[in-house]
Amino acid sequence: MTSAARAETDLLPPAAGALIAGVRDALWLSAGGEVETLAREEAARRASGGVAALVCHAAAAAARLGCQPFRAFDLLELFAFVRPAWFCLPTPRGLAEVLGLPLPGSREKEAETLFAAARALLSELAAAGEDARPVALAMARGGWPWGEAVLAALKSEVTAPSRDPADGLKVWNRLPEWEERAPEPPSGEHPVDAGEAVARLKQLLGDKAEERPQQADYASRIVAAFRPRDRDGEPRMVLAEAGTGVGKTLGYIAPASLWAEKNKGPVWISTFTRNLQRQLDGELDRLYPDAAEKAAKVVVRKGRENYFCLLNFEEALARLTVSGEDAAALGLMARWALASRDGDMLGGDFPAWLAVLLGRAPTTALTDTRGECIYSACPHYNKCFIEATIRRARRAEIVVANHALVMVQAVFGGDEAYLPSRYVFDEGHHLFDTADGVFSAHLSGMETADLRRWLVGAEKGSRTRSPGLERRIEDLVAGNGAAALHEVLLAARALPGAGWRQRLAEDSPTGPAETFLARVRQQVYARKHGGESPYSLETGPRPAVAGLLAAAAALAAALARLDKPLAALIEALADLLDAEADDLDSAARSRIEATCRGLERRGLQQLRAWRAMLEALEGPTPSEFVDWFGVERADGRDIDVGFYRHWIDPARPFAEIVAQPAHGLLVTSATLRDNSGDKDSDWDVAEMRTGARHLAASPVKTLVPSPFDYAGLTRIIVVTDVKRDDIRQVAAAYRELFLAAGGGALGLFTAIVRLRRVYGHIAGPLEAAGLSLLAQHVDGLDTGTLIDIFRAEEEACLLGTDAVRDGIDVPGRSLRLIVFDRVPWPRPDILHRSRRQAFGGRGYDDMLTRLRLKQAYGRLVRRADDRGVFVLLDRGLPSRLAGAFPEDVAVRRLGLAEAVVETRGFLAAGG
Repeated sequence: MTSAARAETDLLPPAAGALIAGVRDALWLSAGGEVETLAREEAARRASGGVAALVCHAAAAAARLGCQPFRAFDLLELFAFVRPAWFCLPTPRGLAEVLGLPLPGSREKEAETLFAAARALLSELAAAGEDARPVALAMARGGWPWGEAVLAALKSEVTAPSRDPADGLKVWNRLPEWEERAPEPPSGEHPVDAGEAVARLKQLLGDKAEERPQQADYASRIVAAFRPRDRDGEPRMVLAEAGTGVGKTLGYIAPASLWAEKNKGPVWISTFTRNLQRQLDGELDRLYPDAAEKAAKVVVRKGRENYFCLLNFEEALARLTVSGEDAAALGLMARWALASRDGDMLGGDFPAWLAVLLGRAPTTALTDTRGECIYSACPHYNKCFIEATIRRARRAEIVVANHALVMVQAVFGGDEAYLPSRYVFDEGHHLFDTADGVFSAHLSGMETADLRRWLVGAEKGSRTRSPGLERRIEDLVAGNGAAALHEVLLAARALPGAGWRQRLAEDSPTGPAETFLARVRQQVYARKHGGESPYSLETGPRPAVAGLLAAAAALAAALARLDKPLAALIEALADLLDAEADDLDSAARSRIEATCRGLERRGLQQLRAWRAMLEALEGPTPSEFVDWFGVERADGRDIDVGFYRHWIDPARPFAEIVAQPAHGLLVTSATLRDNSGDKDSDWDVAEMRTGARHLAASPVKTLVPSPFDYAGLTRIIVVTDVKRDDIRQVAAAYRELFLAAGGGALGLFTAIVRLRRVYGHIAGPLEAAGLSLLAQHVDGLDTGTLIDIFRAEEEACLLGTDAVRDGIDVPGRSLRLIVFDRVPWPRPDILHRSRRQAFGGRGYDDMLTRLRLKQAYGRLVRRADDRGVFVLLDRGLPSRLAGAFPEDVAVRRLGLAEAVVETRGFLAAGG
């Protein structure tokens, strides 16, 4: 052994071996090189006792072995320490790829990879700077398994415990400050013409790019959204459906970036999924290849609750015991915070798998909980990730956001009443559903208890550490303001407190809110159909059970008693802006204004919506809304009880609040229109679901079809001899089709319980055949990470529901088969029933189902050389839904055996 190899070996911790856990058994590779195949029970016993093993994702390994979490040398924790804010798939193959090691092709090679990865990371750490040492020391004192090995690599050692266990973790001392700047002037109104857009597109693609006439056509057609409007309240709106393969992302970046440059103002590009946000961020490297320029001109903007809060982190450090019990987790958070681009913990450069490994409390619970920011009163205000991002967005040319944030910003005036004038809504088919959530009102146990927590703060028996309104603003209020604050805190105790779920279940409510919700729960259970159900329940609000209307009146009165002092508190704070105008600096003014906005948004507007709902129970529901009572359940337990109000047409408030004030907006997707066969009514669907029909001026409508030869690249099969309600038959169909494809298979389900049952039947047989099976709602991984693993491994299979169908973008052989368990009809709940009546009866059901099938089928071919098979295990597919698929692709109805042969043959022919 060479001296260099001996030095690398000396860095390794004293691990008993490396463990690779499967769903049937496990592989154990000892430090001496001995390989064993162990039963799951034996592997769990060995991992849980004695010397810790090397693993990759300890939580997932424990789940596969069916045991409690165990102490281990988790390579992902070491990776997060050595390379914070780096992307890595949480698998041995992912580690090998990012570290430049040979890719493992078997479980034994995966185990060897864990040893090799440990050596590589510890060797890399030996060359690290001084920043790592104080963090590592704090983590080692807290008992981090890797602590001694990391300190050895850093040529340091564990010293006596510090009086302050947080020594080395106070990252705010090493973060840069943002600087306030003068407000940006209004943007100009110079148009973008088609020729300019196509020229910019060619620049983005480069001279050697393949000719894509559809992409240039798309870019030239959508420039109408970037022309000046002629009338107030009449934005330039473009509805653009672009088939898969057109290249719409760069197609709209071209005119959007031109408009931003010419007019010195930002264009907000909004998406529905985080996956597309990441894709957009990558594509913008073409526009701004220089990293520094891109950092100045592109900002990914999300809601405050997505970002790491330094004050929450400081409070977490203050709770550390002298032994540093949580120091390991907080140390990894400190390493990430110092390396992060913008502090985004949900979809940014924070590894989602790290939250699963460390738990929510020391990771994602450190985000800025909604409404609890104290702004300039925070000692870390000038280093705050959120505030820095907001200020960068004001000066950026392109802001990448999400549909919900754009709508919320429009409702409440944005940060300091700043709103953009130009929008691009990609994944525009999701606008209707996003608006449905944003513009709804839920008077529920969770929402009312959350308002009490926000106002009153942490109370005895609660799990929250919320500071409450008094702690957040006590230095701002005096005189009338202090009296109003006192009255607010007293009145808030009418809302549900800790333990409300148990009290409702026992029908022993406390206070007017719980009393009303208890009667709601009584009415829902009294009018449910069938026996005991593990699923959520609902019923109409009328006629009311005895006592409900009286409880509603009492709650409305209690909310009015909270409304009055809350309004007085807002007025007192507004008076402060006037009375001390000559003394308040800009940070103090911003804090007061933000506090007023928060009280208005989370307080008054919510309270008044709830009161309107309660007062309407005596009469009919207003015609534009639908009301219902519901009990949300999970795993057979009540999670929430509430009174719900939604717009029948949520595109209407979207049009009034978001679209009308804008000067121009592009709404684009591969699935904007229906495919019923009636071209006029198909565009009517797009106008209905995007709010365009509520605008005074008609939108520009354009269709750019996909360039792909779907007839040659795909097959569509409806299996006719599988009983969809027989889970064993359904599971067998999934198993045989996945085996026929040799992996690269996506299984879509309309219900989580069916997904889990199918997983239980097929995971073992697939693993025996060398195919790994990933599953949403089964594996201890978030949906984005599951998709990333699936994309990277051609033999993997994935089971998922709607979130997977909407968020997946997997070109190449990694996705070559999609199997849908049944026709995805809309859920026949009270809300859908009202919309069905308003939007065309059975035709509305068909339209929604066609769009879901179209969206799922569209996942299959992402490049011109992709091939794939789409299978539906439901013989009940009516022919009128076939419009979801391209006209030149035949829908074949086959038995399962024939479908398996057809799938195997078609995919084999494509190589």
